[in-house]
Amino acid sequence: MTNIVKHPNDLLEMVGQSLGHTDWITMRQERIDTFADATGDHQWIHVDPVKAAEGPFGACIAHGYLTLSLASKFLPELMTVEQVSMGVNYGCEKIRFPNTVKVGQRIRGGGEVISAEERGKGVQAVVRITIDVEGEERPACVVDTISRFYPS
Repeated sequence: MTNIVKHPNDLLEMVGQSLGHTDWITMRQERIDTFADATGDHQWIHVDPVKAAEGPFGACIAHGYLTLSLASKFLPELMTVEQVSMGVNYGCEKIRFPNTVKVGQRIRGGGEVISAEERGKGVQAVVRITIDVEGEERPACVVDTISRFYPS
């Protein structure tokens, strides 16, 4: 369920708050292949199922940057800020890839508001997105996203 934030200023009171988790999605080879085509990264561990089956992971794995890019999918599923004229992705702070995502595994995003502060006419929020792999102890990716929200 998406957390509805009624106004950007409400983020200031949400520091430390968990945003819960998104639904699970399955990492499919088609998504990996599309990402490989978009980025030009066709390394065999991502796109050659036969060779990857004999490799160190036993299957094709998603690119780390593909997994990271899914933070853009998960963040609005975790939190929607209302009464904004504009919301922008300002960047990321810490990014880590503690685990791989194999083809066929399911992943989901979890969120927590790490910080929020007024910046000019808007509010800047850092939301930590943890991308979990179903059945695994270690997440695939942990990223502190930085977003700016400008009130309408």
